[in-house]
Amino acid sequence: MQMFVKNNMQWFARPLDRREIQSFLEHRQRHELSIFAHANYLINLATINPRFHANSICALSGELTRADELELPFLVLHPGAHLNAGEEAGLAKIIASIDRVFRKIPKVKTKIALETTAGQGSCVGHRFEHLAHIIDSVHEPERLCVCVDTAHLLAAGYDIASAAAIKKTFCEFDRVVSLDRLAAIHLNDSKAARGSRVDRHEHIGKGQIGLDAFRFVMRDRRFRKIPKVLETPKGKDLREDVMNLKTLRGLL
Repeated sequence: MQMFVKNNMQWFARPLDRREIQSFLEHRQRHELSIFAHANYLINLATINPRFHANSICALSGELTRADELELPFLVLHPGAHLNAGEEAGLAKIIASIDRVFRKIPKVKTKIALETTAGQGSCVGHRFEHLAHIIDSVHEPERLCVCVDTAHLLAAGYDIASAAAIKKTFCEFDRVVSLDRLAAIHLNDSKAARGSRVDRHEHIGKGQIGLDAFRFVMRDRRFRKIPKVLETPKGKDLREDVMNLKTLRGLL
């Protein structure tokens, strides 16, 4: 299960109190699920706006602290958007920002899981080389891992529309980043075409990816213990999630 540790469209929130933390940790289903967090959508470590950047540093530090209090292993984060400053400058800003965040919270055990992106707009993270460069450049690489999003892979230009193609793509991921860094997978089909760099999720098997790629992920033993979550379109009763889960389980 992927969760937010606070409102996902607000910078800050009041601290969690001890009763809330204990209630979460002692919930009867707490140890039946692999639970991790996703950062709020306002955070941009590559921003050139000083105030926005300061808020991003504080918000990320705060959310990592909250996730750590809830004993969550990692917090999924979109690396950032350089806003026309250029990829090189954007990556440098992200690296410096992560170092700054980790210096603020040296005792926090929750890791940052850098998410592969679609590359929409000026977002970085749509190439495996981007993630590898960030990991290799920060002062504490052991505090970083990676979350792969299937819809983002296709939109970024990676060929994953067949079993052979997605196998080759994961071999490239292993070569550039390392499968040892893989902490989670977002299983989403894509409304957008390969290489479009447009981030639009679709129901499993109903988009541009098709079922072969998802069959590969569900059956490959290397991914058996990697937590997988759906970020596919949802209605109020979450009926679509039941449908997508049934589809994925059927591929096993």
